[in-house]
Amino acid sequence: MVTNTTMSTLRIGFLGAGKMATALARGFLGAGLVKADGLVASDPVEAARDAFAGATGARSTTSNAEVAASADILIVAVKPDQVAALLAEIAPRITTAHLVLSIAAGVPLAKLEASAPEGTRVVRVMPNTPALVGASASAYSTGRNATRDDAALAQRLLGSVGLAIEVPEKLLDAVTGLSGSGPAYAFMMIEALADGGVASGLPRSTAQRLAAQTLLGAAKMVLETGEHPGALKDAVCSPGGTTIEAVHELEKAGLRAALITAVRVASDKARKLA
Repeated sequence: MVTNTTMSTLRIGFLGAGKMATALARGFLGAGLVKADGLVASDPVEAARDAFAGATGARSTTSNAEVAASADILIVAVKPDQVAALLAEIAPRITTAHLVLSIAAGVPLAKLEASAPEGTRVVRVMPNTPALVGASASAYSTGRNATRDDAALAQRLLGSVGLAIEVPEKLLDAVTGLSGSGPAYAFMMIEALADGGVASGLPRSTAQRLAAQTLLGAAKMVLETGEHPGALKDAVCSPGGTTIEAVHELEKAGLRAALITAVRVASDKARKLA
């Protein structure tokens, strides 16, 4: 069982200090799960190290081995094709006390475990960037050596920055295509809605705020009411009204088909990355 005390004393190391690592680190800090002196990140790119340190107040380094020696939880946050070499490099530093969380898209548990020392406890995670504002949608799967306590710890960490769901590993590529890449789809929708508002006469700043709040409010209604999105959509569409006219145009333009295809191709790409 993971307690508040054990969480507060955890040391978390990021192997890779990119945007996703920074978003998670800031989320953990914001949730009070760790202090800046309990975080460390490594990256060969100076700009990435400086950005991580500047955003979190935590230490950054060029040494992966230093991170492994300084942390209890190692979060693998490098590109998928760099994972095997990274784990092989730090293998002498990985002990039975470490828990390895990988956020590298498309890299299966079997490959992670094969690249680490025998018996290493591994959890594969697919988060997304809204972790930065405590609104991530994450899913995770545990490896063959990970315990239920490890799963509980992953749930606590990811749940501190948003929604966290444990799923069978075979579903993680679909998660990548949906929620992993999904913020980009939502940002495009917000931008397009704001453009429509501007085209109809609204100031850009007003249109953008209204568009973003509209998507936020709609998502909150789905999550909090538990109703099917189609039913909620029908409730907005008055007979002969403005909304049903707009929905008709969206259907003609293939909005739903385009989003379904986007999720499927991103999921397929995640599988190929493996």
